[in-house]
Amino acid sequence: MTTMNIAAPRAEDIAVATMADRARLRIVDETATDVTAREALLDAAFGASRFAKSSERMREGRAPARGLALSAHLDGALVGTIRLWHIQSESGHAALLLGPVAVAASKQSLGIGGALIREALQRARARGHKAVILVGDEPYYRRFGFERRHTLALDMPGPVDPERFLGLELVAGALEGATGLLRPTGPRAARSPQLRAAKAVRAA
Repeated sequence: MTTMNIAAPRAEDIAVATMADRARLRIVDETATDVTAREALLDAAFGASRFAKSSERMREGRAPARGLALSAHLDGALVGTIRLWHIQSESGHAALLLGPVAVAASKQSLGIGGALIREALQRARARGHKAVILVGDEPYYRRFGFERRHTLALDMPGPVDPERFLGLELVAGALEGATGLLRPTGPRAARSPQLRAAKAVRAA
């Protein structure tokens, strides 16, 4: 066997490639044609365990918030996804639930996840939403302003790691006094033939 010596890529070469990829990245409203690729992306990122998460109980049978289901496309291919959902606490505080967020494994060095989150939060603020809640890694989401202190008196419909249960106020004081169990409040989702097809492929 012949051994090939391949030089490691230089940092400046990686930076140039990353900038070129980012220039071609498009973040747009999710469409029906994204559904099959989105489901495959989520399966690859989280596996079957994603359906057992407490956050999933908040999304089952619901439609995402209007204008807040986004897809990231690179050279025509779906490489990232994010959705936000209407929820409310027992104390009557309305908010959005962020997630899931997923990026194709081969594109995770390009900052696509961060770009999706920033775009989604900007759109949520522009639409008048006041707060966002999620379950995720605190060191990562801290950079976007999410904090544990906003969810100390809140709970999810199922087990949740309190260290990963975070909130963000888009309007100062929006989560002040928020207590109790969160529940979904968004509209019911319409039946999607694309989603049914994706589920059939998963079950095969």
